[in-house]
Amino acid sequence: MTSTSIRPSTVTAVAHPNIALIKYWGKRDEEYILPCSDSLSITLDIYPTTTTVWTHDGAADQLTINGVPADGGALRRVEQFLELVRARAQRPERLVVETVNTVPTGAGLASSASGFAALALAATRVYGLDIQDVTLSALARRGSGSASRSVYGGFSIWHAGTGRGAAGDSGSYAEPIDAAVDLALVVAVVETAAKPISSREAMSRTVRTSPLFRAWVESSRLDLAAMRAALRRGDLDTIGEIAERNALGMHATMLAARPAVRYLSQASLTVLDRVAELRRAGVGAYATVDAGPNVKVICAKAAADAVATALRELTVTREVIVAGPGPGARITAEEPR
Repeated sequence: MTSTSIRPSTVTAVAHPNIALIKYWGKRDEEYILPCSDSLSITLDIYPTTTTVWTHDGAADQLTINGVPADGGALRRVEQFLELVRARAQRPERLVVETVNTVPTGAGLASSASGFAALALAATRVYGLDIQDVTLSALARRGSGSASRSVYGGFSIWHAGTGRGAAGDSGSYAEPIDAAVDLALVVAVVETAAKPISSREAMSRTVRTSPLFRAWVESSRLDLAAMRAALRRGDLDTIGEIAERNALGMHATMLAARPAVRYLSQASLTVLDRVAELRRAGVGAYATVDAGPNVKVICAKAAADAVATALRELTVTREVIVAGPGPGARITAEEPR
């Protein structure tokens, strides 16, 4: 349900990154950001993005990220997204957008997910749109695919839907799911610099050139069904096993791309080796890695401190953070201007 009203105001929204346990990798439609397969994630309670927006009389949108004026690709991406919101709201005003990221941008830690989830919520509110749940999720997807999941707290599934273009637009959204498991994610940061190749370019190259990609999509569908069953019964070891194989399968498709996309670094492999050592020692720890070198370790909440200590002992880790399930996107301030 969508309604509009005139609300001249400043709106601040906060959203958190999510980490996919069943990965999103590959689009069937680049323009509408329609994925090739469903994905499943958990929104974290760390690294929030805070975005404040307001209308202004200028001829163009303005964007600052962590206090620095943005231009180039970052600004164009935000402008393109805001055009979609303006068209929906039938409002012409441009926006000033001030974003503060506490997660390193472009390092495979889902900064675009939290960023566009916060922007979607703040921009729709400042333009007077009242959209929620799956409609907001589908809109956030147009900025960044994984942002569709950061609209929600806890666990969510992003439905790929069917069709292409406008015909497939409304059918691709995320929604929350229940899970009977109390887990933690221990984030091992080995690199904070931006990636040498963007996720969008890496994804496109993988879809176009990797001979392993279609096989991974089929196996990912099976992984998703098994993951949902494991979440329902609270089987943490099976959850971890599925998440780890799904993530490493995704990276295998990238390595098979032509030319290869390699996000895993030597530091990443060192962390993966330590996770395997923990399992051999009887600790239920399992790794997942997104489009970047940083490793997230799934474990029971009670084991999180021990896992974090083991990862901090490694010389390759710059920071180790214990995370749990986090909240969905929310408005934190709204004031008249």
